[in-house]
Formats: sequence, C-alpha cells, structure tokens
Amino acid sequence: MKLYWRLLGFARPIGKYAVPYFFYTLFYALFNTFNFVMIIPLLRTLFGSGDAVERITTAPEFRLSVDYLTELLNYWLFTRYGDNYNAVNILVILAIFVTTSAFLSNMFRYLGQRTIENMRINTLRNMRNLVYGNVMGLNLGYFTSARKGDVMSRITNDIQTVRFCIVNTLQVVFREPFLIIGYLVAMIAISWELTLFAIIYLPLVALVIGTIVKKLRYPALKAQEHFGELTSVLDESLSGTKVIKAYTAEGFFRRKFQDINHTYSELARKMMNRQQLASPMSEFLGIAAAAGLLIFGGALVLGGESALDGSGFIAYIAIFTQITRPMRAFTDAFANINQGIAAGGRVLELLDTESDVCSPADGGLMLGGLKESIEFRNVHFRYDDSREIIGGVSFTVRKGETVALVGSSGGGKSTLSDLIPRFYDVTEGEILIDGHNIKEYNITSLREAMGIVSQETILFNDSIENNIRLGNLDATMEQIEAAARVANAHDFITESPEGYQTNIGDRGAKLSGGQRQRLSIARAVLKNPDILILDEATSALDTESEKLVQEALEKLLAGRTSVVIAHRLSTIKNADRILVVDEGRIAEEGTHAELIERGGIYAKLVALQQVN
Repeated sequence: MKLYWRLLGFARPIGKYAVPYFFYTLFYALFNTFNFVMIIPLLRTLFGSGDAVERITTAPEFRLSVDYLTELLNYWLFTRYGDNYNAVNILVILAIFVTTSAFLSNMFRYLGQRTIENMRINTLRNMRNLVYGNVMGLNLGYFTSARKGDVMSRITNDIQTVRFCIVNTLQVVFREPFLIIGYLVAMIAISWELTLFAIIYLPLVALVIGTIVKKLRYPALKAQEHFGELTSVLDESLSGTKVIKAYTAEGFFRRKFQDINHTYSELARKMMNRQQLASPMSEFLGIAAAAGLLIFGGALVLGGESALDGSGFIAYIAIFTQITRPMRAFTDAFANINQGIAAGGRVLELLDTESDVCSPADGGLMLGGLKESIEFRNVHFRYDDSREIIGGVSFTVRKGETVALVGSSGGGKSTLSDLIPRFYDVTEGEILIDGHNIKEYNITSLREAMGIVSQETILFNDSIENNIRLGNLDATMEQIEAAARVANAHDFITESPEGYQTNIGDRGAKLSGGQRQRLSIARAVLKNPDILILDEATSALDTESEKLVQEALEKLLAGRTSVVIAHRLSTIKNADRILVVDEGRIAEEGTHAELIERGGIYAKLVALQQVN
C-alpha cells in the first residue's frame, strides 16, 4: 500500500485533477442514469398506460420513485399545454429530454476523460524527468553492474505501465462508484424487491473477480523484469553489430533473444489470460443474474401483488444490465492498478538508488582552478568486492606539470585517472587538490576544472557544432571554430557536406577514428580546463591521424596541468615525469632519459616498441 501511495504522489497536486473530475463524473452519472429512468414514461405513453397522460393540476409531493418523476412531468406538461395536452406532446418532450440528457452525459464524460488524461500525461512526464535526472546523477560504478537495457526499460516501458495505476485510481474512486450508486438508486426507486435480489448477487461477482485480480501482480512484475532483459539484449546487439558479424555470432544472439522473448511472452500470456478472464466472467454472472431477475420480476408483474408494472420492469432490466459495465470496469481497473504497481516498484527502485559519489551536504568547496598541485596519498581502490586494483599509490602532480602514466594493460592506469574527477571514490587513502580532499569539493565545480580526452571517443548523434559545444554551452560560433583549428579539425569540418551543421551519425559513425578524436580534443580545447586528463588518446589511430592528433594535443597541453596515459611511449617522451604503473603500484618514476638509463620496466617497454 505504501508503494501505491508513493506512485500517486507523482500526480501532485492531485486535487487539481480530482476536484473537477469528481464533479464531471457526478454529472455524467446523474444524466446517464436519468436516460434509463426516462424509459418508463416513454413506454407508458407508447403502450397506452393511462397514468402517462393523466391531467395533474397540482404539483406532486416529492418522493424517491419513478412515479414522482412521471407525475411531475405530467403536471408541467398540463400547466403548459392545457387542453392540447396529449401523448404526442409527451413523446416530443421526452425525446428532447433524452437527447439533452445524452448530450450532457457525454459532454461531462469527455471532460472527465480529458481531465484524467491531462493528469496522466503530466504525471508520467514528471516521473520520467525525475528518474532520468536521478540516473544521470549516479556514479559510474552503478553502470558497471547495471544493465543499460534494463535501465532504459524502466524509464520507458515501466513508467508507461505506471499510467494504469494513476489513471484507474480516479476511475475506481469516482466514476465507477458514481455510476453504480446512480443505477442502484434508480433500481430501488423502481422496485426494492428486485434490488434486494441484486444486492445479494453483487458481492458474489466481486469475490470471483477479486480472486482473479489478486494473482496478477507477481506475473506482472516478472514480465517487466524479462522485458528489461529483452531490451538489454537488443541494445547490446545493435551496439555490437560489427563484432557479432565478424565472429558470425548472429545465431547465438538470435537464440538468446528468442529464449528471453519466449519467457516474456509466456508470462504476458498468463497475465493477460487472467486479466481478460475478469471481464467475461463478470458479464456471464451478470447475464445469469438477469435471467434470475426475469423469472423473479416477471412473477411480480404477472402476479399483480407488486407496484411494479411492465414498463418499470423493462426499465429495471435495462438498468441492471448497465450496472455490470461499471462493475467490469471497476474490476478491470483493479487489475490494471496491480500491473501498474508492479511496474512502479521497479521505477521507484531506480529512483531510490543513490549515488555513492556526491557533493558534501553543505554544497562543498568551490574549485575555481588549480593553484598548487594534485596529490595522491596512499590511495587504494577496488570495485565492490573484487580484488584490489590500486594498492597504496602516492605521487604529486604540480601545477603546470605533465605527468605520464605508462605500463602494461590492466595495471590500473585508467583507474587512477578516473579517480581524479571522482568517477569513482577511493577505497582507502585520499586525493588532494590544493591541500583539500577532493571529497570536500562541490563535484560539479571539480569536474568543470577538468578536460578529458579518452581512447574511446564518445560523440553523439548530432551536428559537429553541438558535439564541440558540449565543452562550453555558451560558446560563440567563432570560439567553436577557433577550438576546431587548435584541434586540427577545422579543415575536414569545412569539407563536410554541411560544415559545422553536418550530422555525424550514431557515436560519430560517419567520421574516421582520427576525425572523431580531433572533435573530442576540440571539445576539450573549448572547455579550456586547468587540469587535463588524456587516456590513450592516440593509441587507436593510424600514423597520419596520430600525427595530426598529436600536434593538436601538444597545443592543448601547453601551460596546463596534465595527466597523460599512453601505450605509445614515443608520445610522452617530453613529459616532465613518467610513472610506471605495475599491478596497481608505482614501480618506477623519473624522466624519459632517467628511466632509460635505469634499465627497468620502462626501458624494456621502449625496447619492445622499437623492435615492433
């Protein structure tokens, strides 16, 4: 129940929708019921019941019955038409009444649906914004274990399913009960004996349908989970199409997708079978009860022991058949609410996930720029419960200095660079900037002081201009072009079909590796950071592209505090200091010349690259 109320909280202010919906549904129920009540005077007029055209000269006393409405109508007609009052007048007036009532009933029904749809759209919009914002605030560690497709499924499919919980709540609280109450009042007014029979029957329907609905939540939850897996496989397949085809693994992924799809489909089938059983079951029980009413009511009419006449009995049956509709809608709404709650649980789980890396509670210190140094002090790091990746690393990068990290793959170089912008937090030890632990800084100001160019160039399906503009959203076109020139990218950009407005495709697929990397450098140039982190920025490039990128990097590095990770050791010969990282520890430290002279790990790495 707590989960249900939390989901409704996203509809705040719910009174903005509930109050008008209350009145719209109330009037809809009143006019809808009135239409069926008017069947009685219509039938009495058409088939010659005398009281339908009785001259009534005094206003009747109020009582809860259809006879009162008939007498009131006759009184109004007689005082209006006098001696010209006849059955034709009644039919004309009744037709006008019924048409007007039907128009008003459907108008209020439309206004009610419009109100509830506005609530649904606004609620889902708010929920999507909140969940997406929370996901964007999570640290990278979350995404190393979470499946991207499952996260996408929760933000899209699960939130869409939550609409059942939001929309059907007002229907369950207002619309269906109003209709049921309206029909019951009319039925009591026509015949309390028949209504007593109906009231005994109605709880039986509720019990049967409730049993069916109760079993829906668990399969609904499992279905949502498997849909998340399905989305994950789809995302991985589309992202890795080249690798899949290169290794002829289409069959493997096809079978994997089909297996998950089969499981999801079976769960969905079972869930829908139960959900769809509720409506026909209630309809069957309604017809069975109507058959019983025909026997019981027919006996009352034919026996002459009741005030119920033929026209009233027909109107009663018509109303009774209608009361099963809101009852079916009521039970369907409960089924959908259960489905919405199951999906809502997965959405709230994602929304409640907190980032392990965040700013201090008071906002933290603002890092205006690097003034002295970056210091690693006895830093240890591990991913969750895995083995230790970094073990007791200590070193200092002074302002304006370029420090290179080299070593074999898997030694921990990239992990060290990821700790500086707090993509992850250290397990033990601390990293200090200008004497303050980086955890004391506001995380936004910390990252604004840094520019990162990595081997895996991340570009977006947008124009070249907008991809560079990420470095500074307020930059002018002249500043963007200047950054592109520094990155040796301006020439190829101007040769593109639409220049800076050229769309580069998904992840920059329309560009070469060197072009993508130069756009990434242009983005970093535009940001103009105090601290620069280069993570193997040239390792995946051919010789010509590497030369252009290296020239751009040299311009970018000038006068900046830099941490450079490189496999190609020729690119970091001029670094102020080189740190050799081996199995998460600093094995050697010095300049290029000093390390060559020492003849250790670095000298061997240089020799190997020269041989190759």
